[in-house]
Amino acid sequence: MARGLLILAIAIGAGIIWSTNTLLTERYTETTRSRAQVRLALYSGNIVGEIRRSAIVPRLLARDPVLTGALNSSDFTQSSQQLITYAEEIGIAGLQLLDESGRVVAATDRNLLGGNARNSEAFVAAVRTDGAIFGVSQNETGASKFTYSQKLVSNGTLIGVIVVDVDLRQFEASWKGTTDAVIVTNSEGNIILSTEPLWRGLTEKEALKTKSAPSAITRALNATRDWAEVGWGDLPVEAYLQGEALMRQEVRVPFQGWKLTSFTTFASVRDKVNGVLALEIMGGAILIALGFYFTSRRARLSSVFFQNESAELRQLNQRLQREIAEREKVEKHLDMAEQTLAQSSKLAALGEMSAAVSHELNQPLAAMKTYLAGAKLLLVRKRPEEAQASFQRIDDLIERMGAITKQLKSYARKGGDTFQPFDIRSALSSALSMMEPQLKQRHVQITRTIPRDPVIILADQMRLEQVIINLFRNALDATKTAKNPHIEILLTVGETAVLSLRDNGPGIDDLDALFEPFYTTKAPGDGVGLGLAISSGIVNDFGGRLTARNAAKGGAVFEVTLPILNDEYTSAE
Repeated sequence: MARGLLILAIAIGAGIIWSTNTLLTERYTETTRSRAQVRLALYSGNIVGEIRRSAIVPRLLARDPVLTGALNSSDFTQSSQQLITYAEEIGIAGLQLLDESGRVVAATDRNLLGGNARNSEAFVAAVRTDGAIFGVSQNETGASKFTYSQKLVSNGTLIGVIVVDVDLRQFEASWKGTTDAVIVTNSEGNIILSTEPLWRGLTEKEALKTKSAPSAITRALNATRDWAEVGWGDLPVEAYLQGEALMRQEVRVPFQGWKLTSFTTFASVRDKVNGVLALEIMGGAILIALGFYFTSRRARLSSVFFQNESAELRQLNQRLQREIAEREKVEKHLDMAEQTLAQSSKLAALGEMSAAVSHELNQPLAAMKTYLAGAKLLLVRKRPEEAQASFQRIDDLIERMGAITKQLKSYARKGGDTFQPFDIRSALSSALSMMEPQLKQRHVQITRTIPRDPVIILADQMRLEQVIINLFRNALDATKTAKNPHIEILLTVGETAVLSLRDNGPGIDDLDALFEPFYTTKAPGDGVGLGLAISSGIVNDFGGRLTARNAAKGGAVFEVTLPILNDEYTSAE
């Protein structure tokens, strides 16, 4: 009797699970389809909105008297900066100004200056047509570039072309946040935007046959494979990627015959259905367990007391064994920890002192080595007067090293006893002179923008030079892998004096830990990570601050902000 009831209950439970799976699979599949359609409508609206917004820009800039005047006068000294300002205010990815011959005379990307775009699609289309022309081109990597271009006319004569970069690649990054694979095809059926880089330039049919799995939906495909192996329910297959079933949705973009297509896996459907089925199975298991419980209640009542007592004794025994093992382990390592604690403290203090001395004396020693080699060569060539100048520089560096060793003791306390008024421009010139030997070994473009009038501050000139040298050396190290290394030095004056050093290196990964002692991104032997920590302490002693950030166009920017010496103090002196 009991066995028959158990078999009947299992059969009823299996029927409930099967019907529930069928109904929920259809419902959640339709819900997933509706959400995918809503996302496609939103994506399409974003693309069209960005294209329409960018289409207005070339029309406005074609009437700009500043750009027209620059083309007529062939004076483009301020044109690139003007385009950068326009791009930042409007929110455009990039701007280029071409003269009548197709030469790039101004651009937000200064690397494009001087290039010849006479044969480019944007230039040719703009010259042949009145109004803004939209164009799509591909680079070497297969990525699509979208532009609007329009010619500039003065007195009925072509004087140039303005090219506006339309940033549609930004939508690819936002699409990658979902498990859907999204593509945009042009009127010819070629993919121009895609969450999968390998699909660009292919047709949809060719993309779905690619061998390497796309990264955006790999996990979802694995989930779909698991679902298919379970064998519950028939999913509406609309497309296949590497043999896996996908839900395909398509919407037309109201622009030049474009189409927006998404491929959605059934992972979410499986998760939701499995969740409900798991609850049903768990409920059925509970009911079956209750049935077994009531059928064996008498036997369990007679043995429950002994089972509980045995379980409590086992738990107590295990707890005592764990406590004994933990105490033995603590007692064993206690003596060792006490012995190593004092030794670690001594080594840490010794390491900080030696690292600080090594870092601060590294620059003068490197400069002395270079000057000494030059002096030897000058003596061999019988040019003692010039050699004497090199020896004089070596003597100055020795005095500087002596001053550095005196100041190492003051790094840990607030300074101010030796502060004197001086021109920050002289400290910058002296620091660059110190870096002259290293600059001769590297082909680095140095751009300096410095006010003509003196910028007087109250500080220690030698310690400020140490800060500038350290920042400049870090910039040189950061540009080692750059194709066209460039360092920009900018000194601005307002309520405070701000000295900025910008490089075109890879930038900074961890800005939070940048000024912590012994933090460095250099290889072992190239640095100990104390330069920025010491420099930050020196600038703080001067009443200023040292900050760092990553530039929008790449590279790192370090800014030294210092208070300017006011007129009242100068009069009192």
